[in-house]
Amino acid sequence: MKKSKNLIAIILTIVLATGLIGCSQKADQPSNQPAAQKVELTVSAAASLTDAMGEIKTLYAQEKPDVTITYNFGSSGSLQQQIENGAAADVFLSAATKQMDALKDKGLILEDTRKNFLGNSLVLVVPKDSNTVTGFKDLTNASVKKIALGEPKSVPAGQYGEEALTKLNLLDAIKSKVVYAKDVKEVLTWVETGNADAGIVYGTDAKISEKVKVAATADPSTYTPVVYPGAVLKDSKNVDAAKDFINFLYSDKAKPVFEKYGFVFMPK
Repeated sequence: MKKSKNLIAIILTIVLATGLIGCSQKADQPSNQPAAQKVELTVSAAASLTDAMGEIKTLYAQEKPDVTITYNFGSSGSLQQQIENGAAADVFLSAATKQMDALKDKGLILEDTRKNFLGNSLVLVVPKDSNTVTGFKDLTNASVKKIALGEPKSVPAGQYGEEALTKLNLLDAIKSKVVYAKDVKEVLTWVETGNADAGIVYGTDAKISEKVKVAATADPSTYTPVVYPGAVLKDSKNVDAAKDFINFLYSDKAKPVFEKYGFVFMPK
């Protein structure tokens, strides 16, 4: 009887040990599903896209949680220069075709990824409680001391603004009042804080601010159409991921976000 009990104990021990070994082997076996690769993308984008792109980032993360987006916002001209000087970036979103054309001419973008995907309007804004300016012609009034514009050489909104003012025969008359900002967001801030009596920004910028109001909308015939192109940069270290992100920007999934902020969505 004693021998029988010992035999049963030995058998149970062997069975248990075999089971544990089997479990250990299964645990040690590599999964057939490869671990998702973490990717970091740097997107250099026009300052006027700041708010919309913040929402796009959240939306994209829901689809691609393993991709981290880092934005570098600034004037399109300064971002162009950064890229030309070797700054690391995967995607460029410009507020004008001029800067994208310059990168194309230097062979710095993947041309098959480029699209004009957004449009915008140009408006004259004043502080919310101001009643001195109700149109562009009022900029010549003596009560208007400072008019904010983006630096036209690097800020597309400034270039468009000067075009409109020239077409309206106003630029020479108000030139001494103009103060130039590093990007369109700075123009908006100066008007919001009362450091400028008026400023020219995009319609999208005016839409997001509760501290300014639109005094006038520029006639589209007075300035070059505002077009935002996007493209993947040739030196991107993550070309496939960058292409996927920019295709997302061109998709119907991104359309409601851009339209919410006042952009005209128009990729073809």
